[in-house]
Amino acid sequence: MLFRSDPEAVHRAADILGNGGLVALPTETVYGLGASISSRDGIRRIFATKGRPTDHPLIVHGSSPSILDDVAEHPSSTARQLATMVWPGPLSLLVPRADALDPAITGGRDTVVVRVPAHDFFRAVVDRLGCGIAAPSANRFGRVSPTTAAHVVADLGDDVDLIVDGGPSVIGIESTILDTTVDPIQVLRHGGIPIEDLESLLGTTITHAAGATRAPGMLASHYAPRCRVLLAETADDAADLVGTLPPSSRIIDAPSSVSVYAATLYESLRRCDAEGLTHAVFVLPPNLGLGRAIRDRLERAATDQTP
Repeated sequence: MLFRSDPEAVHRAADILGNGGLVALPTETVYGLGASISSRDGIRRIFATKGRPTDHPLIVHGSSPSILDDVAEHPSSTARQLATMVWPGPLSLLVPRADALDPAITGGRDTVVVRVPAHDFFRAVVDRLGCGIAAPSANRFGRVSPTTAAHVVADLGDDVDLIVDGGPSVIGIESTILDTTVDPIQVLRHGGIPIEDLESLLGTTITHAAGATRAPGMLASHYAPRCRVLLAETADDAADLVGTLPPSSRIIDAPSSVSVYAATLYESLRRCDAEGLTHAVFVLPPNLGLGRAIRDRLERAATDQTP
């Protein structure tokens, strides 16, 4: 069932979520497959519908920084500072999990990833529902993330009780994830807000992730289309590479703007499959700012694929 993101859809989405259903919701990053954090059946359906391993944690979404008080146990002062400065926005924070939160949401871990989306409709649904919404991307596990309602329909179809069409996602890649349970804090996933911006806000250095996988997007192979993804640092390198490939191969040039590259990345990956390409050579953006997140997604999309 497909609905526009209007006031009627807010009520319908909240009612479905409150009764253990699944709703695909728009955000500024990508579309999310949502279930109420109070519904054990809904949470189980997320994992089953996506084909997602049950030890792979979900992100809990709220409508204000007060979500930390609902799902976290003694979040650090840095977590609260970031929540106040950045939310709503494309930043997720790993914090200690409150005992009352269903551990199925966190993959059995004693931490939980939390954020507040910069999307009025999503936050309105949270407020109407009266509790947080657990939501990974609304696609089959490991495949290309959805940035339009049409992508969700193509991937999940009738497996979702309601799909809300809020137009294309503005940012187009997932949120940045920081681990605030360690000192110094670590970046677990590059995303919609550059690390350089966060370091400037905090006045400190953010280190790279170390240790076990403990947040979404940390698996080596992810975001992958069916065609084989190859990477090149320059257009000249891409031309040399595509010359060695079958005719059903194409170069995907890097747009001049990294924000445009991010907003169109997943659509470009999906188009490769729609056009029947066997190989796609993506020209990488510079490894700074939002370009770090784009490179991360493409490197994971290119990992462990078979020709």
